[in-house]
Amino acid sequence: QVQLVESGGGLAQTGGSLRVSCAASVSIGSTATVGWYRQAPGKQREFVAQITGAGSTNYADSVKGRFTISRDNAKNTVSLEMNSLKPEDTAVYYCNVRYSLIGNYWGQGTQVTVSS
Repeated sequence: QVQLVESGGGLAQTGGSLRVSCAASVSIGSTATVGWYRQAPGKQREFVAQITGAGSTNYADSVKGRFTISRDNAKNTVSLEMNSLKPEDTAVYYCNVRYSLIGNYWGQGTQVTVSS
């Protein structure tokens, strides 16, 4: 069973920065695609960012230029650096790992709150 443990997040002011990280219990190696999604109250979960095993990144338009996703294959971690935060970034952030052989897994979520 794959476990994803998220950390970081918390409270920031508008324009501030936060970092969320996710540690996987099973190696992400150089093939798993890892990413972050978020869900605000009353809204559907939405894509934020992802990074492939080859290091290719993709971002939602709403966070492009402000958020940076990274991975450490040796430590089986993925992080999301969030800068220039806006109140609309407030949400529960979920880590996602998509393994080529054993499927798709989600973390439990970590709260990010941006005050205006």
